[in-house]
Amino acid sequence: MGFRFRKSFKVAPGVRLNVGTKSAGVSFGGKGLRYSVNTNGRRTTTVGIPGSGLSYSTSSGPSRRTYKNSSTARRNELMRIQKEMQKQEALKQAQYEVDVYENQIEMIKSIHKECDDFFDWKEIKQTQPPFQKGEKGPKETQAFAKLESYQPGFFDKLFKQEEKKKEKLRLQVEEAKKEDETDYLEWKSMVTTAEKIVNGDIDTYLQVIDELSPLDDLSEFGSGFEFFIEEPTSIEVEFDVHSENTVPTQVKTLTKTGKLSIKDMTKTKYYDLYQDYVCSCILRIARDMFAILPLDHVYIHAMDEQINTATGHMNRVPIVSVKIDRVTLNTLNFDTIDCSDSMQNFDHHMIFKKTTGFQPVQLINEKGGI
Repeated sequence: MGFRFRKSFKVAPGVRLNVGTKSAGVSFGGKGLRYSVNTNGRRTTTVGIPGSGLSYSTSSGPSRRTYKNSSTARRNELMRIQKEMQKQEALKQAQYEVDVYENQIEMIKSIHKECDDFFDWKEIKQTQPPFQKGEKGPKETQAFAKLESYQPGFFDKLFKQEEKKKEKLRLQVEEAKKEDETDYLEWKSMVTTAEKIVNGDIDTYLQVIDELSPLDDLSEFGSGFEFFIEEPTSIEVEFDVHSENTVPTQVKTLTKTGKLSIKDMTKTKYYDLYQDYVCSCILRIARDMFAILPLDHVYIHAMDEQINTATGHMNRVPIVSVKIDRVTLNTLNFDTIDCSDSMQNFDHHMIFKKTTGFQPVQLINEKGGI
């Protein structure tokens, strides 16, 4: 179907010979409406504009050429198969992109469901050593027992392997002794750290955070963190949101035919997702801090870049500031809560509008001031 240019010659009244670049045919009819039969078997009904040479046609009949050469027919079949494979691959790629998008949305909303293992520092402080200093360690004892119980077999004696195998066992005893010493030093370091944590040593608090890196996986979202401790019962955490690296601005879905559809996300949906992401991060940070340190409160300040309309420059400003206490946090059901709504359980500053998102807020600090 379409417009085309053609040449035709009158053969008889109402009958014309039509000549194209690849075929010829005969057409019947008057001006503006004709019926044509082509040499390739195609039948065409044409509506034309008299005198212009332009026409609009609909065709029916054979559209494929029949090839006698089997290799040519096979080539065309392979090309058809290739096109079908490309089509299926495109559909698989579309499904993959939608799956990745949906997984990203789910992760943004469920960051708070992950949490580090709990450290009971008082219990760790009471942990017994792996063995008493001056005695053989368990690994050395086991390796020495193998050496003592070694009995050369027939082939060991025949090929004079007895001394070689004993030497190997002696080396294993020495290696086991080193491993025991390493285990003892690790135990001593762990107990020493636990004692300092229990005694409220702030430097050790920061050392534990640095070594355990509890929020490393959030760095994948582009978030950055700073920790401030003045008292052993509380900590302040500033984290940079960097929503542009995390919250998508487009929606990916599949059409009825399985093709990928990409549309701009509405502002309302984007900001709602942005709020869920920020609040989910806040809960996750609080959970991790309470898991690894004996704190009563965690002050969390979400920071983001926003334009200062007075200067026209981007400024780093707080968009959410929350004081979270351990007792209240432990009462929440993290599998079913709405992260944004959960902020109501704590002292917090948050100004959020559905069509414009977060507005700058003042910080809540440890002293109860702003």
